[in-house]
Amino acid sequence: MAAWLLSGVTYGDRWWTLFVAAAVFTVVNAWVKPAVALLSIPFIIVTLGVAYLLINVLMLYVTDWIVPAFDIRTFWWGALAAIVVSAVNGVLGLVLPDRR
Repeated sequence: MAAWLLSGVTYGDRWWTLFVAAAVFTVVNAWVKPAVALLSIPFIIVTLGVAYLLINVLMLYVTDWIVPAFDIRTFWWGALAAIVVSAVNGVLGLVLPDRR
């Protein structure tokens, strides 16, 4: 969704690159993000949650680093992409039923 809405986030001209980037982003969010968030708890508290947005941007940049065709042009495009991804995750969390 972020690549579709924002011109500063691209995934090349191959559709499968988007799926690879999504899979990498999922793995990064599942394994790296919890560790970084745990280590950043003091910063998250002091900044009233703004540091958590920066962690989301960092996870997008890790995905950008791993997937060559996935590109985030600047930090601000990454910040907007993190906001879009968070909003989409929030809406999907409300729409999709809980497994329990």
